[in-house]
Amino acid sequence: MRKILKRFLPKHETIRSNRWLRPFASTLLHPRLWHLNRHSAAGGFAVGLFCGMIPGPLQAGAAAICCLVFRVNLPLAMITTLYSNPVTIVPLYFLAYEIGSWAMGLNGQGFAPPPELGEMTLIAWGGALVDWMAGLGKPLGLGLILLAATLSLLGYLAVKAAWRIWLIRTWHARRTHRNGR
Repeated sequence: MRKILKRFLPKHETIRSNRWLRPFASTLLHPRLWHLNRHSAAGGFAVGLFCGMIPGPLQAGAAAICCLVFRVNLPLAMITTLYSNPVTIVPLYFLAYEIGSWAMGLNGQGFAPPPELGEMTLIAWGGALVDWMAGLGKPLGLGLILLAATLSLLGYLAVKAAWRIWLIRTWHARRTHRNGR
């Protein structure tokens, strides 16, 4: 499993040679951030899933900070944040809004579509758009946290289980190969 993941993950030498990251090299080159085992991989995957729900370009920075705090695999966390991208972000945020609405007890109110420009002036439409976004704020914010936590927990458990299954299969194959001689 480690060999498969190592093929796709960047090497820590790239940080050492990057002039922008060189001042942080002592922190970013901590061995636990780069070591790949079932604990660091599961933690890195969970951090990436959680931070992937953060809006915009803040995902990678938040994932890096979380990896520094929790000492989990940094490259895996950075790559995992890419699950939320321009194609998946709208369904994810819609799901987060629905989860937040459900958690707040707003079951009767569905997702309201954004206001149409129609007969409004551009300034009036901008104000209506801001009001619409503010109305989404609480359910969306709560939903993002709940969805991120759920995805993170499920991802952590899935990686731990997949790694364990891989190890068991490898042990059985080794035992079969040894006994087969």
